[in-house]
Amino acid sequence: MLTLNNLRSPKGAHRNIKRIGRGQGSGQGTQAGKGHKGQKARSGGGVRTGFEGGAMPLYMRLPKKGFSNAPFKTEYVELSLSKIGAKFDSGEVTREALIEKGLLKGADKRKAIKVLANGEISNALTFVGIDKFTKSARELIEKAGGKIQ
Repeated sequence: MLTLNNLRSPKGAHRNIKRIGRGQGSGQGTQAGKGHKGQKARSGGGVRTGFEGGAMPLYMRLPKKGFSNAPFKTEYVELSLSKIGAKFDSGEVTREALIEKGLLKGADKRKAIKVLANGEISNALTFVGIDKFTKSARELIEKAGGKIQ
């Protein structure tokens, strides 16, 4: 029977760490795996990433061109009408209501919302403070008697 006093790791599960710089007898004494002197043997030694011995590094030699709008782009959470229709019977659809019903979680709570026309909607819902709608989603909402504010 397995009890606390006879718990053991399986054979080979644990290896002793290599203790560097602890004397000649350890096999990792003297230079402690750093070779003989030089910049990389010193404490805090070594060169930064991309350093090419004082020559102009590749990342500085290559031309920089163009512009990326990626840091400024608006990311949308896409919600389908079928999911919204399943969770809401009537009333207003707001960001708070979507969070409460569990349709927005985590980082999506802060993102802009876009409603897609996947599926059907039968109940008349009022959408308040939703950022974007596809044309077909807008038509389906209005056809069902809903409003977009």
